[in-house]
Amino acid sequence: MEQELEIEIQPETPPSKTVTQDEVLQAALKLFAQKGYFNTSLTDIKDAVGLKTTSGIYQFFKTKQAIAETLRENILDSFSISIDDIRRRNRKASEQLREIVDLLFKLTDDAPEIIQYLLFIKTEDFLPESTSLMDTAAYNKIKRIIQNGIKEGEIRSVDSQLAYCYFFGIINQTLMMVLNGSLPKTADSYQSQAWLAAWGCIAKK
Repeated sequence: MEQELEIEIQPETPPSKTVTQDEVLQAALKLFAQKGYFNTSLTDIKDAVGLKTTSGIYQFFKTKQAIAETLRENILDSFSISIDDIRRRNRKASEQLREIVDLLFKLTDDAPEIIQYLLFIKTEDFLPESTSLMDTAAYNKIKRIIQNGIKEGEIRSVDSQLAYCYFFGIINQTLMMVLNGSLPKTADSYQSQAWLAAWGCIAKK
């Protein structure tokens, strides 16, 4: 007769929760977009990533402001790289601007927190020493696209800063209305209309 083999199973001790820097940043981004920077605490971020204490955050960031600063740098760096790719693929200012608009509308649908943080949260209120958005590398590249469009005769001969305001005033207002629910459909639903209106404001007739 075969003897049954008895195995005593010891209960496993659950491992301590560990998180990555990226998980902390993603959690903070969502909270900043939903609640606002000043209404979000490190405890909120700790809870969002499933940590028991804030020490898991301190291994990456010493302050909430450091998280906000890293988020802004990462988003702007990624946006700047995307603009470089767009400029390499397209020669005309109209083509480059169209792809930038495509990217902004896609992000509004796929990653709304990024657009909220990039365009509509007043980061200067809690990052007072940060570079103005209009003076960052990404936005300097967009301004050069517009300047080149004026030079090449695609865009009306107006002050390039004004052309930027006319164009992105329409684009950004549309995105804001999607994000706050004033426009009920997805950003993609309004993309073509917004592009035609924005480009029509600056295109040389």
